[in-house]
Amino acid sequence: MSQHILITGGAGFIGSHVADELLSHGYRVRVLDNLAPQVHGDSGRRPDYLEADVELVVGDVCDPAAVRQALKGIDAVYHFASAVGVGQSMYEVSHYTRVNNLGTAVLMEALIAQPVKRLVVASSMSLYGEGLYRGAGGELRTVQERPLDQLRRGDWEFRDDDGVALLPAATPEDKAPALASVYALSKFDQERMCLMIGRAYSIPVVALRFFNAYGPRQALSNPYTGVLAIFAARLLNDSPPKIFEDGFQQRDFVSVYDLARACRLSLEMPDAAGEVFNIGSGEPRTVRDIAERVAQAVGKDRLAPEITGKYRVGDIRHCFADIGKARRVLGYSPRVALDDGLAELAAWLEGQAAVDRVAQASAELAARGLAI
Repeated sequence: MSQHILITGGAGFIGSHVADELLSHGYRVRVLDNLAPQVHGDSGRRPDYLEADVELVVGDVCDPAAVRQALKGIDAVYHFASAVGVGQSMYEVSHYTRVNNLGTAVLMEALIAQPVKRLVVASSMSLYGEGLYRGAGGELRTVQERPLDQLRRGDWEFRDDDGVALLPAATPEDKAPALASVYALSKFDQERMCLMIGRAYSIPVVALRFFNAYGPRQALSNPYTGVLAIFAARLLNDSPPKIFEDGFQQRDFVSVYDLARACRLSLEMPDAAGEVFNIGSGEPRTVRDIAERVAQAVGKDRLAPEITGKYRVGDIRHCFADIGKARRVLGYSPRVALDDGLAELAAWLEGQAAVDRVAQASAELAARGLAI
């Protein structure tokens, strides 16, 4: 009989794509999800995109009884249940700590009583803080947070002692964490707790540090979701994408299909157990470039990005993935080119409606002094 897999948070954007990937390779899939309104809207009903073969259990990962029930007959677990949003985490502190930290603790206690063959936990690139940099001589350097007085001057880059801008470099898994938000702190806690309990109780654990995933099924009305979905929501409402700083900050955008394949490989590859992997495209892109490409893909390139020159507390300047370890151990390599992925996203967006809550979210941050 095929393995039976539980995905916590599996009705969401990434989890549902992982469910598809697993089903297509002969696995049986159960999902535990609370269908949070910020992600799924207020209907409380099963998402239309969730495959009929997926067993959906509506419940809270913080509820021990619900978690124990969902684990019955399960061979392996993907732990994706999480509150997501760097900015929002800085004022909804108890909510993020409850869902991400307590939810993981509840799952760990359940797994101690009902061990599984493998646990794959969704971690995040956010725990790196700033990525690695190179100096003028080519040497790798780590940096601290940028001083607020520098940011108020609109000087966005990191510089050496001579005032020369440092060059961003790909970030590997062994870079020390630099936790600049409650969200980053909670994701690091999720990752470490899973690996710690896994070692103590002989449960093989794999931690995947996701970079900026994009694709169909993103929560377009959630202003704290991925930046690409936020840009799409603005464009669907005939508003230009808003960009913080100068738009030349670099990120790593990875197709959700590539990410889902990496998740399956993490379940299947024996040497992955006990390891941490970056899952990204390995290609840096500026946020400004992404905004322009999304506008072009949806036929609204007349809506040029609005460069705000503002800064959010907890934001970083540059971070993109070194995916060499995932290539070697998992056999992972990205297959979806950015332009192809954006074209598919644009086709999906044609049938979608989005409530643009970006202004509301920005006001929440500004009111608390978290946007400068």
